[in-house]
Amino acid sequence: MVHKRQSRTRGQAGPAAVRLYGFQPPVGTPYGLEVTTVEDFFAQHDDWPWNPPVPGRATFHYLILVTEGELLHDVDHVTRTIAPGQWLWVRPGHAQCWHPPGAARGPFILFEPEVLMPETARLLAPLTAHEAPAVLSPHPDDAAWLQQTALQLLDEHRALGRRPLDVHHALRRSLLESLLLRLANASGIALADTTAGKGAGRGDTYGRFVDALELHFRELHRAADYAELLGCSVRTLSRAAQDATGNGVRELINERRLLEARRLLGGARWDARTVAVHLGFTDPANFGRFFRDRTGLTPAAFAARDTTGR
Repeated sequence: MVHKRQSRTRGQAGPAAVRLYGFQPPVGTPYGLEVTTVEDFFAQHDDWPWNPPVPGRATFHYLILVTEGELLHDVDHVTRTIAPGQWLWVRPGHAQCWHPPGAARGPFILFEPEVLMPETARLLAPLTAHEAPAVLSPHPDDAAWLQQTALQLLDEHRALGRRPLDVHHALRRSLLESLLLRLANASGIALADTTAGKGAGRGDTYGRFVDALELHFRELHRAADYAELLGCSVRTLSRAAQDATGNGVRELINERRLLEARRLLGGARWDARTVAVHLGFTDPANFGRFFRDRTGLTPAAFAARDTTGR
């Protein structure tokens, strides 16, 4: 599992440095997949990374099913509360910060993206996408199956040495993929569909927009900019975004800019003026109003709150 001495900080120089944790399971654990429990993880790592809480990002996925108690966890600078029966999914690149676990219990699965078969990864794209929800609440009709499969995966992971290594890994991967596919298609799981829409090519338009937004949100801030970049009309782009997410293009652009602002003010400790310039605001005062209108806090107040652990 992730360990204090195994975690790494990359790129420490400069104000944008954010602690990045790589996937390094214990020696003998094969193929980019580690399975434990929340209680074991905290018992074996009582001084990292929640004492004190340290924001960071991981290069791998981690997935927690809460079976008892309640778990608090920050994802992209928003504190999420995960209740029994709910799943927390933190994806590679998300800004995250641990809280003490309290009485939380449940299976804890860590895996690298490459552990999934290509076809499975394609089917899971809406769930593994960066913008997919961090907290998942499957319907009770699916919950028992999902919990049982997670426990079977934990049992197989602990069975290292009972079977040939290639068989052991094939079983672990099969159980993981079955779990994720069922979770992605469980009743009550609402995910943006980036591959289909109500018109020909509309889902593809939204997927291309998401890719373009990730590359250009710092300098392109109008729906017309992205429509021109994608070679479609503003109306087509707007309908694609509305069908996929229920939100307009401008709102999605602003959400992405706000997310980056939270990351830079929080984990990266940039000052508000630098963030404003980085995100394409011509006047820091405009950035201050933009941030306050959406969070209820000034950039300075948000940064101070994040530093002191709220």
